[in-house]
Amino acid sequence: MSLALGLDIGTSGIRTAIIDTDGNLISQYQLKHAAQNTNLIDAELWWESTQDCIRKQCLALQELGRSPHEISALAVDGTSGTMLLTDANLRPVTQALMYNSKGFHREAQLINCVAPDLHITQGSTSALARALYLIGEDKENRANHLLHQADFIMAKLSGVGGYSDYNNSLKTGFDPEAETWPDWLSELGINKALLPEVVAPGNAVATISNTVAKKFNLSDDVKVIAGTTDSIAAFLACAEPHPGMAVTSLGTTLVIKVMSKTRIDDPQIGLYSHRLGKGWLAGGASNTGGGILARLFTPDEIETLSSRIDPKVSPGLNYYPLLTSGERFPINDPDLEPCLIPRPENDVEFLHGILESIAKIESDCYYAIQKRGGAFPHTIYTAGGGSSNQIWTAIREKTLGQKLLKANHTEAAVGVAKLALSRA
Repeated sequence: MSLALGLDIGTSGIRTAIIDTDGNLISQYQLKHAAQNTNLIDAELWWESTQDCIRKQCLALQELGRSPHEISALAVDGTSGTMLLTDANLRPVTQALMYNSKGFHREAQLINCVAPDLHITQGSTSALARALYLIGEDKENRANHLLHQADFIMAKLSGVGGYSDYNNSLKTGFDPEAETWPDWLSELGINKALLPEVVAPGNAVATISNTVAKKFNLSDDVKVIAGTTDSIAAFLACAEPHPGMAVTSLGTTLVIKVMSKTRIDDPQIGLYSHRLGKGWLAGGASNTGGGILARLFTPDEIETLSSRIDPKVSPGLNYYPLLTSGERFPINDPDLEPCLIPRPENDVEFLHGILESIAKIESDCYYAIQKRGGAFPHTIYTAGGGSSNQIWTAIREKTLGQKLLKANHTEAAVGVAKLALSRA
């Protein structure tokens, strides 16, 4: 039985998972990246972490009585919008800019002059703005490839640069519907030769390089599969990409993803779609979520207070729980103020009001997608730390009007391994 390896390259570290053709998790391993100068990110340190993880995974397989030669395919996901420039030999010629890098106002102004109205590339925090900044840093024109984080690791594994996938390239300007980079990019002075060739997630791009195969005792015909972004990999870990399937992730923030037959985009409310399989994965991220709970209560307090909540009875409190001002979805308003008043004297009621209000925001997200042509999900998987709170789950089920399913796997590494498995 062949195996697939998934690599999830995150902000602070890397997580890996190996699964078999039945989808069983065989092994997983994670470690932190080496310490970085946050003002000058060196992408080679991501590659060092990747190699360490692959080495550990190969050792783990041997301890299980299995061989690294059983790995027949691998795929990589990375943080959306993180990128760098490399030369033809895949050596970085610029720093890497992270997904949350911001302040590219000059670049945003240039984009605003040529991009369609309300395009995903607009704004001083956009991926395309970061790309323009990096191109400007390459004063000696040494760059051959603009690579997203996942693209870079994929290239290192195969020895072949210049490939990306629909999902990582979306916010840099690629049109997954037309399957092309738009012509207006040339008006920004971007040499299209820098831009990657973009393929569908799950498509085979190359085979593993001989150097990497020998280094880790892997088969020399391991397929390197085009990956995706971290959030989409997390969706794939939880659910199958069929219309009406949805995943709510209750972490520090609230993230909504639902499969749709049609593309649904509305930048005015922070809603956009990624092309995935035969459909589109629509969704967005709200700034509400577990972060505000962690600020107001300790974990023990949340557990104790939750046990005293009757989820069938509403406290009648209409909050908008945010850590700071600003919301992304289903309201796109950088100035939206948090609302946590009135605060009842009873902390049980206060927590109940917050949990119910976040559940209402979750429901509003799904209805916003339905209003724009998508179907309300028939199946919702739930992931993230908040999914373990049974009282909150009951409140959410009452608000959403359906049973919520706990995902068996939630790690993005498992999801991207599933993507690789489709070609294993």
